[in-house]
Amino acid sequence: MHRYKFVLTRPLQFLPVIFGISVITFILVRLIPGDPARNILGTRATPAALASIRAQYGLDQPMWLQYLYFLKNLANGEMGKSILYKIDVLKLIVTRIEPTLALVASSVILSVLIAVPMAAIAARNAGRAPDHAVRIVSTFGIGFPPFWLGLMLIILFSVELGVLPVSGYGATIGDKFSHLVLPSLTVALSLSTVLTRSLRAAMIEALKSDVATAARARGMPEGIVFWRHVLPNSLVPTINLLAVNIGWLIGGTVVVESVFALPGMGQLLVRAIFSRDYMVVQGVAMVFACATVLINFIADIVTVAVDPRVKL
Repeated sequence: MHRYKFVLTRPLQFLPVIFGISVITFILVRLIPGDPARNILGTRATPAALASIRAQYGLDQPMWLQYLYFLKNLANGEMGKSILYKIDVLKLIVTRIEPTLALVASSVILSVLIAVPMAAIAARNAGRAPDHAVRIVSTFGIGFPPFWLGLMLIILFSVELGVLPVSGYGATIGDKFSHLVLPSLTVALSLSTVLTRSLRAAMIEALKSDVATAARARGMPEGIVFWRHVLPNSLVPTINLLAVNIGWLIGGTVVVESVFALPGMGQLLVRAIFSRDYMVVQGVAMVFACATVLINFIADIVTVAVDPRVKL
């Protein structure tokens, strides 16, 4: 169990990261041009009304004092009150977190289901036509922006074929599933190309390893050698790459949710930025940051569990 000692110390290393993200987010969001009070009251608002709104939400205080209030709220398990929605930011985020979690989880699962077979086909046919085809497809896939790919999928499956909904999230489980197909496929097609290239390279190296050679010498069929020895030994770099890209995926939900009008945290963040709702932007950014850190932490644990040789 000494291999898991990092589980006790690693969370302490994340605290400076979270603190740094909170400072950067706090400063950047206040550099956005515009006045939250004027966005609420409109262009004809009187100076007295604007001053009242700024005082109500603490916007008339110095930035350093506003940041201290923000840290105090975080220490109390709060994130302030939304200027636009007039409710606590944490409660607002809770109402929007389900579509985002569903999108991320389904996208990751679909990406793995696409990447593993493609990488296996390419690795077992290295240097031949199937390998070249997989490499070409993955290369082109990396160059497709998610928003363009999402629009193309909408045109094909929703407008032309009419088999999937264009946007929204639905009410029942079946509706939610059908509404998540295109957004998940959009993300998965982008993410799986990166995973395929990494996993293919790792599999080719594992096929040439001493472990695979010894298994063949014992008379083991090539298929069993591949799935029992090659694939497990190829997962370590792919797990780390997947963790890094899940962090990108969490941020990428902003684009995908906007394209498909999913009522998740990404769409909430976009609207908060345009309305200068500082508290919501800070809250969503902190949740995204904590989720990314947590996913990388879980990836480290899985890496150590999969490969006993790894020590963190």
